[in-house]
Amino acid sequence: MVIGTSLSVGLVGLKAFVIQMQAFVSQGLPYFSIIGLPDASLSEARERVKSACQASGFSWPQTRVTVNLSPASMPKRGASHDLAIAVSVLGAAGAIGKDCLAETVVLGELNLDGSVLPVNGVLPICLYAHEHGIHRLIVPQANLEEAKLVDGLDVIGIRHLGELIEMTGGTSHYSIDDTKSPVDCTGQNEEAWTATTGGDMAEVIGQERTKWALQVAAAGGHHLLMTGPPGSGKTMLASRMPGIMSPLNEEEQLEVASIRSLCGTLPSYGISDIPPFEAPHHTASTAALVGGGSGVAKPGAITRAHCGVLFMDEAPEFSPRALQTLREPLESGYVSLSRSKGTTYYPARFQLVMASNPCPCGYGYGTAERCTCREKDRIRYFSRLSGPILDRIDIQIEVPPVEHIATASPTSETTSAQIRRNVITARLAAKERFLDKHWTCNAQASGTWLRANTSTSALRSIDRALEEGRLSLRGADRAMRVAWTLADLAGKNSPGHEEMMQGIALRTREA
Repeated sequence: MVIGTSLSVGLVGLKAFVIQMQAFVSQGLPYFSIIGLPDASLSEARERVKSACQASGFSWPQTRVTVNLSPASMPKRGASHDLAIAVSVLGAAGAIGKDCLAETVVLGELNLDGSVLPVNGVLPICLYAHEHGIHRLIVPQANLEEAKLVDGLDVIGIRHLGELIEMTGGTSHYSIDDTKSPVDCTGQNEEAWTATTGGDMAEVIGQERTKWALQVAAAGGHHLLMTGPPGSGKTMLASRMPGIMSPLNEEEQLEVASIRSLCGTLPSYGISDIPPFEAPHHTASTAALVGGGSGVAKPGAITRAHCGVLFMDEAPEFSPRALQTLREPLESGYVSLSRSKGTTYYPARFQLVMASNPCPCGYGYGTAERCTCREKDRIRYFSRLSGPILDRIDIQIEVPPVEHIATASPTSETTSAQIRRNVITARLAAKERFLDKHWTCNAQASGTWLRANTSTSALRSIDRALEEGRLSLRGADRAMRVAWTLADLAGKNSPGHEEMMQGIALRTREA
């Protein structure tokens, strides 16, 4: 009894697990079966694998072929296991050594002609292999650069199943199309950089107060709401947010790259220290926002914005259900999606930036002379942002219209580079302060720590705001976090009365 074996790695969200393939060629009528909880696309591997093996010169056994995917209790999905299934069958049939790739992870989708197609999720798989002592991988040639991002692995890229057969001592005949070249995933190209950062803050005329609020938000990792009339620059300001944020560290870069690898967008970005920026349209469904799909849920916009910015323009136009789904991720930093085949956890530690008009027509600001909305329409419009959502937003600021263009400088003194330097300095101060807590910014600090380390005089300002009903208890903690960020930007060790009053004002739209 000869059993061919191979290894592959499956993904449930970003969590990986090893799949052992075992193939057995037995007597019986010709039949090819795959068992072990495969989904529809994996079950269809029967035809892909059979055709690819024949196209590589292998004579398919005219008997019964059974492939088991272990552990049988875990659901497996996708076509990324085609190559591993082919290896196990070839080993069982004696076309290659049955155990020659027993300690090697094999990934790749097979075409009918035997060519190996790229797959998604190679980077998180390589990270898993490195952490669990698996040192050799065979991947599609198009995924080779992505796999090489992880140090300490022996990675081999192949373009055709025939290459794998010859590499393991078998004989094959095949032809390869050399016109396609692998995609470079090693760095951020200039076009992607420009698209990600959205431009320079100096290009925005006026709005110095709002730029200062964005600086505070970036320095402390705070959520932000901008309210103002159309054309005041809210979208321009928000799109430039990644350009003023602190660069991602190595761990965050790999987390972001793993998510992009899973979504199939890593070749467009590469490994970059620029925080991601996601701006879903206001008609986006709940599944598009938080993730969804049948079987195993796929990442949504909040996961793609992990370690970066989720910008919701025209926030009151989003469906109430979609907005309410943000409540738990804003607090926990991850999203849990339960589907028929299991529960998937995705990271979702993002900065929420919202922009809103003051009313449906957009002109209900100041004296509201141009506003055509009825009072109840204004109340109904803004009330779509419910109290629990607004209570989780640290900074809420009014963005007034720009009244003078002729006297405005064509290039503001407030550039993204200058703001970014201030943000990095403040972040480093917070990181040093929270070194033993494993927090990276003030927005992650617990209320217990804040109350224990904030001066009594500064806390009196919070107590007064609580007594007057201007803040909830959650709002008080968030105002204190903003105050600590203001102190970091000012070079102080802790916030005083002035920083605390500014934190409350930014929290209650009084700034």
